[in-house]
Amino acid sequence: MTALDRVLPGLLLVISGLLMGWGILGLLEYVVPVISIGLQNSQFPAGLQFAHFFAILLTGAVFLFGYLAKWPPTRHATITMYAVLATLCFVEVTDFGAFGGGTTGVLIMLVEFSTYIALSVYMLRSNAMQRRFGTASSSA
Repeated sequence: MTALDRVLPGLLLVISGLLMGWGILGLLEYVVPVISIGLQNSQFPAGLQFAHFFAILLTGAVFLFGYLAKWPPTRHATITMYAVLATLCFVEVTDFGAFGGGTTGVLIMLVEFSTYIALSVYMLRSNAMQRRFGTASSSA
């Protein structure tokens, strides 16, 4: 077992739980604006706000519940959700100046993209993840 296999699965579970909490709070604040906890970005249109927090919630839920249930498609479903989050991040940075916009926003976006890529590679190549979810079957 590599050092990453000892640490990352647990860390991903914690992060997934935090993502679910963040998504739930963001959607709650979206639906009930009186509950103002500062998660909404006033520069984002309402549809983007909803998509943002729904995708965050779904990303956390897919990995957390998939991991606990040993659901074989968890790795690919989670990677798909990373692609959704990356797409939303791109729109938020380029169209609405998230993370301060400009060079700073783009640099933060690139760090986020790099994190998604690194986690995706880990999930596909890790022995621990392959044991947890089964090895992908090859087709001829």
